[in-house]
Amino acid sequence: MKTINMREGLSKTNLFFFSRWSRKSYALFSVLSKEVKICSLSVAIASIAIPENMNAQTDTTRIEREETLDEVIVTAQRSPVVYSKIARVVNVIDKDEIAALPVQSINELLRYASGVDIRQRGSDDVQADVVIRGGTFDQTLVLLNGINITDPQTGHHNLDLPVDLSSIERIEILEGPGSRIFGPNAFSGAINIITGSSSKDYLSLSGVTGQHDYYKASLSASVSSDKYKSFFSGSYKSSTGYAKNTDFKLGNLFYQGIYKIGKSSVEGQFGYTEKGFGANSFYTPVYPDQYEATKTIFSSLRYKQNLSGVKLNSAVYWRRHYDRFELFRENPSSWYKNHNYHWTDVYGANVNSSYFWSFGRTSLGVDYRSEHIRSNVLGVITADSIAVPGQIGLYYDHKYKRENASIYLEHYYISEKLNVSAGLMANFNSDLKGINLYPGIDAAYMVGRNWSIFSSLNRSLRLPTFTDLFYDGPNNIGNPNLKPEEAVTLEAGLKYNNRSLDASASVFNRWGTNTIDWVKENKNDDWMPDNFTDVNTFGVQLQASYNFIPQFGRDFFLRQVKLSYSFLNANKDSNGLMSRYVLDYLKHRFTFYSDFHIWKGLGLSLNLNYQDRNGSYLKYDFDKKSYVGEVPFDPFFLMDAKAYYNYKVYTFFVSASNILDVDYIDISNVTQAGRWIKAGFNIKLHLEK
Repeated sequence: MKTINMREGLSKTNLFFFSRWSRKSYALFSVLSKEVKICSLSVAIASIAIPENMNAQTDTTRIEREETLDEVIVTAQRSPVVYSKIARVVNVIDKDEIAALPVQSINELLRYASGVDIRQRGSDDVQADVVIRGGTFDQTLVLLNGINITDPQTGHHNLDLPVDLSSIERIEILEGPGSRIFGPNAFSGAINIITGSSSKDYLSLSGVTGQHDYYKASLSASVSSDKYKSFFSGSYKSSTGYAKNTDFKLGNLFYQGIYKIGKSSVEGQFGYTEKGFGANSFYTPVYPDQYEATKTIFSSLRYKQNLSGVKLNSAVYWRRHYDRFELFRENPSSWYKNHNYHWTDVYGANVNSSYFWSFGRTSLGVDYRSEHIRSNVLGVITADSIAVPGQIGLYYDHKYKRENASIYLEHYYISEKLNVSAGLMANFNSDLKGINLYPGIDAAYMVGRNWSIFSSLNRSLRLPTFTDLFYDGPNNIGNPNLKPEEAVTLEAGLKYNNRSLDASASVFNRWGTNTIDWVKENKNDDWMPDNFTDVNTFGVQLQASYNFIPQFGRDFFLRQVKLSYSFLNANKDSNGLMSRYVLDYLKHRFTFYSDFHIWKGLGLSLNLNYQDRNGSYLKYDFDKKSYVGEVPFDPFFLMDAKAYYNYKVYTFFVSASNILDVDYIDISNVTQAGRWIKAGFNIKLHLEK
């Protein structure tokens, strides 16, 4: 995992020569003179674009110096962008690091990302809340190959992804607001998950087994020709669980295809995932025997065309999500009538364009998104009810719909040392009055060959979810009068980047208004979402990664060391109310990752994670079946490790998570897994063309 520093160094009289190319496609926040493979998001991230044909206009240009950096190809921008530094913090977990980490799920993987707070309810990819920089799980935008797959029902489902960890080429994380780039709900950050971008044809098969009857099998393949490329993956995993009612069964299918037509391309993807899992105390400890089953169907199609001086990109997408929640998995109480059934559809389309001229690049785009829900609980009662499949006498008798449209305008100014990106999103939502504007500006200045300083100022928003608006349950009451959350974030920092060392230090302050949280006044009251208060969050983030391979070679005993520390402090007036989510941020967090070369193909990775969470929760005594008072979250220290052996096309490994078998609580009253040992293999066959 490394921080990408993105900033261009081109002017009319200077040209950089880039000598090291990673040839990784479908990466998110940068491009090095190569066509974008997937373009669907709204605006480029705060970097300065150089038209690909500019070289033809600078015949007298000479090479000033040689830069060494990885090639990274944008999937989320309006056009290709060449840069080595950016005025934001973007963290990347690449495939090599994924292979070395002791993880078997995307949820576990994100736990190692600096600035990201993963609060797992269940192991593997069962369910987890992803939070960036002290926000909430509803304030993070999630994308798959550049397509917004954020769930409008609840952020708890944002990681219901149709891909397995073995299919991922890289994950890229924007820390900080991204509304003017991605649109609503990129409030505190955005995560893009990138799959199937290998340029080589291969067939890969892997299997894993472990404690608690854990089994996992996955298959993936990539086949390409001059004009066509296909990627397919499928996986299945199950476990009886580390505790009562923590069992799960998860399956995924995913396909991705690209067809080139001259300088244009047609690109599509389709995914399906199905989950069933014991949800022990997920949403309330009063009824711990909960169960949940979800299904997700996702597809997108995009077309890209390059014209003279202009790049056009368009995309359409659809996501359907089914959710069945059972408060009682077995032996329901007499008052309990039906399970909760939800069915959401999201339709979206966007058109993006970028125009290159002597003063930089100007980008303009339009994005439309329609969100629908049918439910027996969420929404407004409707006369045109639909029968729930497989259920006698049960109907989707509630529904709700909202539409969102955004227009994006952004310009990049380029000079030899100073890069400035300024943009504006104009947003219309059917639930709100009028058009709301969300501007932002980012700037980066080179103060030396490897040093840069950066600063940004951006405004962001987050719309209430359908659960926020409508959910009434045994311990919850919805609030249809909620307003959107808004925030202004100011950030400044310093970066250093060379061939081996990548380091940054940044500070930020986020002034949030109308912050939404589930609150209550007394412990026996129901939880109710409200525009809680104004929340001001101050943060400091330090991170550094040193890669020993460029200096010492791959046979050196230490290949990589990475460490990070983050501090958060939120100034909130709780007005005496108990808070369910907003107050539970990570005050202190320290992570350490190291990758050792032992002998030939034998390696070892060691990972340490310390966290101290602010806030408290109402502790529930499961023996007495009653709440016993409010207690703080205890800090804890986790250690994970993985030993692996690579031999030709084979990889064998043994991993252990929570080696010290720490007993800890990270979500109120939800017990986390103790020590868990797994072992497995991977076979990757490279196919001859």
